Amino acid sequence: MIAVVPWDDSCFVADVEGVDFSRPIDPQTLSAIVAAMDRYAVCVFRGTGLDDDAHIAFSRLLGDLELAPRLFGKSVARFAQPELFDAGNLDASGNILKDERRRAYNRGNALWHTDSSFNPHRSSYSLLLAHQVPPQGGNTEFADMRAAYRSLSADLQHECEPLIAEHWLWYSRLLAGYPEPTEEERRAKPPEHHKLVQTHPGSRLKTLYLASHASRIVDRPLEAGRRLLKDLIEHATRPELVRSVEWQQAGDLVIWDNRCTMHRATAFDDTVYRRDMRRTTVFESRA
Repeated sequence: MIAVVPWDDSCFVADVEGVDFSRPIDPQTLSAIVAAMDRYAVCVFRGTGLDDDAHIAFSRLLGDLELAPRLFGKSVARFAQPELFDAGNLDASGNILKDERRRAYNRGNALWHTDSSFNPHRSSYSLLLAHQVPPQGGNTEFADMRAAYRSLSADLQHECEPLIAEHWLWYSRLLAGYPEPTEEERRAKPPEHHKLVQTHPGSRLKTLYLASHASRIVDRPLEAGRRLLKDLIEHATRPELVRSVEWQQAGDLVIWDNRCTMHRATAFDDTVYRRDMRRTTVFESRA
């Protein structure tokens, strides 16, 4: 029997206790985890003991998995499993990254974003597992996009309802200081369009679908659309709508729902401390 403990009465983050990841997850436990995700959007599991294969196997219970793009070539990939996204600061040999292009790419993770919003097939859940955490810093912050929509004025809700945003990976990376993407990079990750206001399928609540990847509003003047997106992100990330998850130890797992949250990495001394984080990403069901 698992216990779901919300952080506070109005919170969208909960600790989940009592899941034994050393054994197959039974249907009742899986159903309880999914229900907790629908209710809270971010769930924290401490000291899971998961390794890479078990991490992937558990993630598959939640749906089909996205494969990590090899944007920098196979020679720099740290993992044999294509389902694992590298969210750390290490190179293929396990040393702290020195490649400035890759370091610039990673800086985009510090912007408020939604995983894979730049893809035609959206993601539902991300499952981020700690393998090594720095002694200080490196928290992950989350914003509740259902509460963000709910707290908009009625006029602004009405304005946003029909709008379509273009999401482009390289837009957010350029904002974070990444150099101009190559033609190969542009071809690998072209822009994609998604509705700005969505209905979250689990809770049936309306939510903003935003990210630093959102480069413009379709059919609006460029600067006016970007100003609206900036204002909405600032509205959604007011302190009362944000919670910060501290990574305490190897084995900590955080699952979040990309369809109704944004998140960002926070700073740590990434030239001194190792941070080994591995993520799986679940495709949204097309049903």
